[in-house]
Amino acid sequence: MTSLRIGYGIDVHRLGEGYRLVIGGVEIPSQFGAIGHSDADVLLHAICDALLGAANLRDIGFHFSDTDPQFKGIDSTVLLERVVELITNKGFLIVNIDCTVILEKPKVNPHVPAMQQIIARILNVSKEEVSIKASTHETVDSFGEGRAIKAYASCLLEKK
Repeated sequence: MTSLRIGYGIDVHRLGEGYRLVIGGVEIPSQFGAIGHSDADVLLHAICDALLGAANLRDIGFHFSDTDPQFKGIDSTVLLERVVELITNKGFLIVNIDCTVILEKPKVNPHVPAMQQIIARILNVSKEEVSIKASTHETVDSFGEGRAIKAYASCLLEKK
């Protein structure tokens, strides 16, 4: 008997001058970067939450607290690797993920293939199973004004 589970994740970070902008494991040249306890990779954080949610394993903050010094500045690919380990230990396989990054600038689309490569490797799926879309908020609100970045992610898991 197989069981399918859908998960959903969202993450938001403020942007600030002098910080690195890391999205999907790719450092993107930018005057502004995401502010956070780790490397503030909103895309990987949203994917972590989607995977954890689908497996009923709570959320990224439960497993990797932003008050824990061991996670200060950590590369979020490491967090995603640990999440994959958690869901694998629970008997789940990743079928696919679908994500959207909201950022006014710089443009995300040129970096999507590199992000897909990194994420697919960590999730142990093909690039075809990793959908990443980019959008803006058309200069409306904190995202459109370039003061914040947001990512959404959904996933499908299968348990045998």
